[in-house]
Amino acid sequence: MSAPPKSVIATPFLDQARLRRRRWYWLTPMLILILYACVMGAFFWLQRIQDGSVMFITIDQEMRQHRLIWVVIALSIVIVIALLILWRYTRYRSEAEAALIAETGFRRAMENSMSTGMRVLDLEGRIAYVNPAFCRMIGWNEADLIGRMPPFPYWVPGMHDTHMQTLESVLTGKAPSSGLELEAQRRDGSRFNARMYVSPLLDPQGNQIGWMTSMTDITEPKRIREALTAAHERFMTVLEGLDDAISVTADTNEGLELLFANRTYRRLFGAQTNGHDELLAGRRGRYTDESVEIFSASVQRWFEVQHRMLAWTDGRRVRLQVARDITERRQHEEASRIQQEKIQLTSRLTTMGEMASSLAHELNQPLTAIANYSMGAVAMVKSGNTNMDALLPALEKAAAQAQRAGKIISRIRDFVKRSEPRRQAIQIQTVVDNAISLAEIHSRKRQVAISHNVPEHLPDVFADPILIEQVLLNLLKNGLESMEQSAVETLVVSVALHDNQIEVAVTDRGHGLSDPERLFEPFFSTKSEGLGMGLNICRTIIESHHGRLWAVSNPEGGTTFRFTLPCVSNLESHQQLQSEELPT
Repeated sequence: MSAPPKSVIATPFLDQARLRRRRWYWLTPMLILILYACVMGAFFWLQRIQDGSVMFITIDQEMRQHRLIWVVIALSIVIVIALLILWRYTRYRSEAEAALIAETGFRRAMENSMSTGMRVLDLEGRIAYVNPAFCRMIGWNEADLIGRMPPFPYWVPGMHDTHMQTLESVLTGKAPSSGLELEAQRRDGSRFNARMYVSPLLDPQGNQIGWMTSMTDITEPKRIREALTAAHERFMTVLEGLDDAISVTADTNEGLELLFANRTYRRLFGAQTNGHDELLAGRRGRYTDESVEIFSASVQRWFEVQHRMLAWTDGRRVRLQVARDITERRQHEEASRIQQEKIQLTSRLTTMGEMASSLAHELNQPLTAIANYSMGAVAMVKSGNTNMDALLPALEKAAAQAQRAGKIISRIRDFVKRSEPRRQAIQIQTVVDNAISLAEIHSRKRQVAISHNVPEHLPDVFADPILIEQVLLNLLKNGLESMEQSAVETLVVSVALHDNQIEVAVTDRGHGLSDPERLFEPFFSTKSEGLGMGLNICRTIIESHHGRLWAVSNPEGGTTFRFTLPCVSNLESHQQLQSEELPT
């Protein structure tokens, strides 16, 4: 069997003690053996001298001489055995002393290298031992402490009663196993906090002979712990005071595990993961920085939810969710939308009111033509001239004029009726044609022609046709009014495709504007009878369609109004990019 491994730390101490033992332990037995050999040599030498002298020898003396020799031999054997036993005992004792020296040196070195202060109290409370670390901790020397009775010099002045109670709890064995926290004073007057642990000190027979105490300076750890506790309390106070519902969950085999939830979350959803899972809305993996609006059926409220993946304190990947209650904002937005629709309807009604006289003239022409064609057909029938070749064209023209009047009335009815906004894919050509047909009533009244340039095969736009017609009609009306005193008699409407967006431009040759952007301010108008809300409503409509409306000065004179609308393909790809979830 292989020998058990030896301690590496104690080897230097054992080797040093073993060297001293091998040098000196055999000297005493060897000196005794040499002295014994000298005595025995002298004895046999004297015995040989007596044997050589015949006159001294008798029979009785010879018998005594032999007996003496045997006794000496026996004593010699006993002495040799005793010397061997002494030799063995001396060797054993030398080894024990060497081990004791090594153990004592090792323990002394260990105690001296410790940063924990060790102190021994006897059963009466007297200091019996202190290690260097304890002396360094309090600043007093070992000679100043050994044998001292309470009060000890490191007790804080004015707190002797507290220290005495602590000492009594130590001497009576009532000190808790978790340790005692106390305040001590160094020799220079500075104070520090320490934690003291107490254990009974026993002799080899198992009898208690005192108390062993160990003290650790916890001033800096306590300061750091108090700072961390204060920071944690401040952080938790902020989190608990937020109106947002904050929750952190981890994915486990059994489902979601709720790791943290602030007060708002607990008030709304309780201390369960149902609310987090509901607001998660089936999303998994990593999330974009954009927030999503989700309706919670369990609490009947709208939330703006943001998700993050982060590393928890134990290294796990967890889900952080911040949900802000936007129910009131949604209600305000809905009320604002309804109010905006009312304003838009009012604006269209105001536009139709301003066009009432012109509309009457516009409808009067087809109605008069219908009446004339009908009267001519009646006259032909009454005269008996029922030639179908002459009668049929008149009736066809009357029907065409009736259809023209019906289209005018239908278009106006669609324009002014109140309906929910319905965004759909529409052709910009249709919107431009309808708006120009309505504006032609004003153009004929002011003797200004409307020219339009719409390229073929333009992509569709995603918009509400009635609202976009309202915007374009308002811009056409403003352009026609500004050109009432102009020498140029043509208003130009042009459409172009730029960056996957349809741009519509209305260019007039009127008096122009010094600051075109002020036109979009609420209640700002260049007309004495204007309310200053028309262009502001138009900009709101265009921006709600993810477009832009602005005005620039025309270098040739007048003003150019431009607005953009996203194409259907561009809008679909943008929405798909927003809702796309990155895989884990």
